[in-house]
Amino acid sequence: VQLQASGGGLVQAGGSLRLSCLASDLTFSRYNMVWFRQAPGKEREFVAAISRSGGNQYYAESVKGRFTISRDNAKNTADLQMNSLEPEDTAVYYCAADTREIETILVVTTTFRNYDMNYWGRGTQVTVSS
Repeated sequence: VQLQASGGGLVQAGGSLRLSCLASDLTFSRYNMVWFRQAPGKEREFVAAISRSGGNQYYAESVKGRFTISRDNAKNTADLQMNSLEPEDTAVYYCAADTREIETILVVTTTFRNYDMNYWGRGTQVTVSS
């Protein structure tokens, strides 16, 4: 199984980036997909999640209204559209896949800070300059 994240880069504050996570060698539609990020010197944090069918999306308060998560089960991709980027969004962004119920994923990651997901991709760096 491989999750390949791409689309990171350097952007000015107020700009946009679109991250993409391409999954291979798994039945993609069985997995809820999650984006996390980790800034230098800080703990990894939840950013957004999308259910298996794509019908439900969840966001961290810090990105709500600016970021949009989506998926295409035919293409095995999960994307994160990031608008109105702020310097505080600078981090390495990771995608992850997990078969647990998405509500469980949200609780264990946001409340218990447990990031033991089924699969992780390598991160992609996002840098937002002021």
